[in-house]
Amino acid sequence: MITRPEALKLVKKNVKNKNLVKHMIAVEGIMRRLARHFNEDEELWGVTGMLHDLDYDLTVDDFSRHGLVTAELLQGIDVPPELIRAIKTHPGHLPAESLMEKSLYAADPISGLIVAAALMHPSKKISGLDADFLNRRFKEKRFAAGADREQIRACSEMGLELEEFFRLSIEGMTQVADELGL
Repeated sequence: MITRPEALKLVKKNVKNKNLVKHMIAVEGIMRRLARHFNEDEELWGVTGMLHDLDYDLTVDDFSRHGLVTAELLQGIDVPPELIRAIKTHPGHLPAESLMEKSLYAADPISGLIVAAALMHPSKKISGLDADFLNRRFKEKRFAAGADREQIRACSEMGLELEEFFRLSIEGMTQVADELGL
């Protein structure tokens, strides 16, 4: 299977926006933490999170192809079919069925909410956040408005309450905070 360094190299080759690269690293961190929580394959989940927006630059003008182009880009690379399916699922091309697919679907938007919360927190650090602080920001509809609240609430499909999902997501992003500059 593709390694994290190989995946990061692929991301940096295909994604020019540094903030989008950071987003992909953030989702990787969340996915790794969720994998540990659910006793799943941390490498598989992490690399899936890392690669989930690999085609963004190529599909920004035709979002209906987002995820599908990533599947094409990954042809000939050693990735398992469940990684491809999760990436196709996260923008809604397929229904989220597996735990990894459901996790990626919810992890994608929460990363943006956490970054926005960290930037407004007095510490300016992800490590300064807690679930209560994030929950208060979550309830402010105008705060990080692009972070789809319904998609985040889909964490319930993984059997997680919002506060636990917030805690796990913060912990996951804290592990990659240096790469994020937060």
